[in-house]
Amino acid sequence: MRGEYKVPGGKLVAVDVEVADERLARVALSGDFFLEPDEALGDIVDAVTGMPATADAAQFGQAIDRALGAEVSMIGFTPESVGIAIRRALGHATSWHDHTFDVIGPVVLDPAMHVALDEVITREVAAGTRRPTLRFWDWDSPLVVLGSFQSVRNEVDEEAAARHGIGIVRRISGGGAMFMEPGNCITYSLAVPTSLVDGLSFEQSYAFLDQWVMGALADVGIRASYVPLNDIASEHGKIGGAAQKRFAAGAVLHHVTMAYDIDADKMTEVLRIGREKISDKGITSSGKRVDPMRSQTGMVRSAIIAAFVAHFRARYDTAESAYTDAELAAARELVDSKFATPEWTNRVP
Repeated sequence: MRGEYKVPGGKLVAVDVEVADERLARVALSGDFFLEPDEALGDIVDAVTGMPATADAAQFGQAIDRALGAEVSMIGFTPESVGIAIRRALGHATSWHDHTFDVIGPVVLDPAMHVALDEVITREVAAGTRRPTLRFWDWDSPLVVLGSFQSVRNEVDEEAAARHGIGIVRRISGGGAMFMEPGNCITYSLAVPTSLVDGLSFEQSYAFLDQWVMGALADVGIRASYVPLNDIASEHGKIGGAAQKRFAAGAVLHHVTMAYDIDADKMTEVLRIGREKISDKGITSSGKRVDPMRSQTGMVRSAIIAAFVAHFRARYDTAESAYTDAELAAARELVDSKFATPEWTNRVP
């Protein structure tokens, strides 16, 4: 059984394993990583051989850590990355190429519906009734989408929001507020089984799940990188941010919002954020716009989204998909019973 794991920003780790009596009976480790001294390769293999096949990536990594001396240098990979590759070989963890992804292009909906669809679709992925899904948002009205744990009064000037006709909805993932007017952002949601991030910490999984979008950004002329914990930035500053929610049922929701062309004056009037909070978004004076995607690419928003979709489809096995009537009905019910209610919106006043 063979498993592979490409370390984000690092090297490929490949492991071939055989199991006997529910333990690792034979392990072969290879890859394009660097390791000094050479003899340490045998020490790594010996450390995991004989371990239970049910061990998790962290336990494999801890065993390797204990076996290696201070003089050993692992360059481009880590003890834990070896554990992830072993888990994949054993079928406990999966890779991108183990899945076919449903891709849903932009569909104009009330933005609260997209918040609800995040929950509906991720629960379906967890239940196995929908394949892992990448979907892009489009919306027809302005909205502030708060992170799950943000305070309404601390984040939003509700009078200003009402004056501009901007609603407020709380999403199920953490992170910061999204200021969304029609056409001002590029937002996508990725719902995947937990097996895809098996062995990864929350911090590691952010960069891992957005590896593909770094290539997509390069396609449209932006050299970007991930800035821990959850920011995507180019040499000109922050482009966007990610948020995540893990479901105990067995799926992960990961979504990203990138600024395309935002009215900075209106945003700072509605959101209670100071200059230090938005200084990395290129705002230095009144009247400026937050427009990294528009100014750095020179492309219309729809063309950028199309390029992102094309990149993802070229990289992974995909199928074109759409929202079902049942999903839309379930999302409407969630908007009415949860996301549009004062109890949910103000659960952190």
